[in-house]
Amino acid sequence: MKVNQASLTQDNWCDKLLEINIDVSLFILFVSPHFEPKEDVLKVLIKQYPKAIIIGASTSGEILDVTVKDSTMSLTAIQFDKIKLKKAAVNLSHAHASYNAGKALASKLNSEDLKHVFVFSEGTHVNGSDLVSGLKKELPGISITGGLAGTGESVNATFIINGGEIVNKMIVGLGLYGNHVKVGCGSKGGWDSYGIERLVTKSIKNVLYEVDGIPALDVYSPFFGEENYCNYKLQFPLSMRTDAEAKPIVRSILKVDEEEKSITFAGNITEGGYVRLMKGNIDRLINGAEDATKEAINKLKETADLALIVSCVGRRLIFKQMIEEEVEAVRHVLGDKTSITGFYSYGEIGPHGQHSLCELHNKTITITTLSEC
Repeated sequence: MKVNQASLTQDNWCDKLLEINIDVSLFILFVSPHFEPKEDVLKVLIKQYPKAIIIGASTSGEILDVTVKDSTMSLTAIQFDKIKLKKAAVNLSHAHASYNAGKALASKLNSEDLKHVFVFSEGTHVNGSDLVSGLKKELPGISITGGLAGTGESVNATFIINGGEIVNKMIVGLGLYGNHVKVGCGSKGGWDSYGIERLVTKSIKNVLYEVDGIPALDVYSPFFGEENYCNYKLQFPLSMRTDAEAKPIVRSILKVDEEEKSITFAGNITEGGYVRLMKGNIDRLINGAEDATKEAINKLKETADLALIVSCVGRRLIFKQMIEEEVEAVRHVLGDKTSITGFYSYGEIGPHGQHSLCELHNKTITITTLSEC
């Protein structure tokens, strides 16, 4: 396995593509919506590397090595000598079709020698929880990682890269096959829980209507104060347990409805489950990045050739100008020999400790380490 990487800008992308010096099997592209020559880059890649698979997603920030940038394309070119690859994609008509889309994508990739699946989904018209449920239904026992595409400021639509296409409503998956695949995965948050845990007495999918029999907004609006929703969705995610024995998972606030006093989240909220407010702490978030990386390395049991980071845009908003400290924490654990790529997302797909190989997360950092043996 060989890796070439480059951060492409509006001005340097032609020269950077000329520096690729491997027989590329796979391109992974994380692209700012503000990177204008993306179609031109794809045309060159298709022409110069007709046999290579090309996948990617739009971002809320591009990660390459220990840098976080905007308005760029993070390009990772990989040459596999033994690992077999297969790409599949499904269109997503609307969020209600997310479960069936996940099942359809998984069935296209399923095989006896399947070892791991990367999934990148559009981020604004998908129910990520249902998507993951569909994937897991068809691929029990298979590790799945990836995330929901993000956007930049003043841009509403996310997109997916599928070969030479840039598509708004699509989910793309990449299957890795054979005994030469070595993958490790880890996902952690680092948020502080506070306040009391409450019973979810009414919810539908990702909309929370009542906790402890009280309208959700009546319970939580005193914590929000006078902040607008852009601030409180950043500051106050929710910890959710599906039952009294389950491990908590984090859910981000997307919007509130003051008339019906409901709160909509980025993932499903289980009726009969338990929720608790959380708040960000930079030191704890850095510890979460370190712990996620250690978890991925422990599963791999060797130095990784490549690490793929999918981190929530909410974490970036907490870190602000300190955001690269999160990526530097990952580098510190990995060492100098591992190439790093990734993006800031609208949702992360990865393991949930020992409880599940794959769940939808919010506000987490998910690490996938990859080697060819």
